[in-house]
Amino acid sequence: MLERPDAGQVIVDGTDLTTLSASELRIARHNIGMIFQQFNLMSNRTVFDNVAFNLTVSGYPSRDIHKRVMDCLEIVDLTDRAGHYPAQLSGGQKQRVGIARAIAPSPKVLLADEPTSALDPATTRSLLTCLRDINEQLGVTIVIVTHEMSVIRRLCDRAALLHQGQLLEVADVRDGLIQATTPIGKGLVHED
Repeated sequence: MLERPDAGQVIVDGTDLTTLSASELRIARHNIGMIFQQFNLMSNRTVFDNVAFNLTVSGYPSRDIHKRVMDCLEIVDLTDRAGHYPAQLSGGQKQRVGIARAIAPSPKVLLADEPTSALDPATTRSLLTCLRDINEQLGVTIVIVTHEMSVIRRLCDRAALLHQGQLLEVADVRDGLIQATTPIGKGLVHED
């Protein structure tokens, strides 16, 4: 709901977000984390402060912020970078800060917009392992937008294929194999 859809519904955990008032939407957003393609870190704040900011604006108890930030940085293996600024980090580290920031308020759902598009293959594999661990250990549902079939194979349990704004199919992903049924889906699977 960063943008309001022209039609349809946006349903998260049984709630249609398109029907909520501005104040209800602010509350609902506490259960949704966002991982951006371009990191969206504040360059004048440290890694710690970038993660803490999300907690501060969401009303998290100030006495608990330090522990929660450090717990999130531990999950993404960046505790040693807490005092660094974004300019001092690699692209993969910046994306990990974005992940820590997104999981800090303990969301039920993480929305990830092409989170590996600017990363090299080794960093992509590491980041996908981190996301898989978050999914399995914290029970967070991850919805990822990607054009990379390798990302789908490595991270996803199900993949939805959209074409020209229409949902063509939802395919199961098992053992890295995508079970596509439509001609476009089969073509994408074999294209990679």
